[in-house]
Amino acid sequence: MGQFYTTYAEFIARHFPWKMQKLSVDIGATCPNRDGRIGRGGCSYCTNASFVPSYCASADSVSEQLRKGKEFFGRKYSDMHYLAYFQAHTSTDQPIDHFLACVREAIAVDGVEGVVIGTRPDCMPQPLLEALVQLDTWVMIEYGAESSRDDTLARVNRCHTWADTVDAVQRTAALGIPVGLHLIAGLPGETLDDALTTVRLACQLPISVLKLHQLQILRGTALAAMESVPSSAADLNDYLQFCARVVDIVPRSIAIDRWVSSSPASLLISPRWSLKNYQFTHLLHNLLRGK
Repeated sequence: MGQFYTTYAEFIARHFPWKMQKLSVDIGATCPNRDGRIGRGGCSYCTNASFVPSYCASADSVSEQLRKGKEFFGRKYSDMHYLAYFQAHTSTDQPIDHFLACVREAIAVDGVEGVVIGTRPDCMPQPLLEALVQLDTWVMIEYGAESSRDDTLARVNRCHTWADTVDAVQRTAALGIPVGLHLIAGLPGETLDDALTTVRLACQLPISVLKLHQLQILRGTALAAMESVPSSAADLNDYLQFCARVVDIVPRSIAIDRWVSSSPASLLISPRWSLKNYQFTHLLHNLLRGK
């Protein structure tokens, strides 16, 4: 295991004998809190451009996007195998048959050994979960929970509750599907202690992976339009100390996928730490060694 915590690479190694790379796929989905069904405007911190890579274009077929992704990563890693990552917007928020057809197209691509599905906890109907179990491939679901506090979720226009997260995680894990949970530290109105409470509650759920990052203020979002958006995760040293405390909380049975998000400089307003993910991890490991 990793020196301080279980890494995502170690989690993947439990399931595959090869190095695995996620390849993002955009199937043109939207979000129910963007199109008016449960809300409008989307999450106040979110812009899809911050996490969809250049090779993704919803106008392309799933197999074509994966071909471009394989070409992009294959230049450096010729022996890599892949997971199709349905990440853009809320991928499962569409007719089940259409989504399953996209998944089947993905797993038919040479070198694709499974799928990771990113979605909201209120957008995973039981019939879809049961259909995913029947597929002849490895499946993992990542739920965007962000916070355990319903007042915070309302403040950032998530339009779901922590109870929705608990329900989705439990239903998914009950079918034997690995679950990842995505959390954000420093959301408006929250202290880092509040975020630690969310981490503790998340670790009580049957999850396999925890994915964490600091709040980022991005151009074109509702948060960016506000005059001032104080975030308890804005200071690098404070956030490093927070992450060190997370290591103490998360059991070794749960892998930690990431600690920070690095949005394109053209979109990022704050915090501008000028650190790559591996550089942040290096700083965190140095801090942990000194504890």
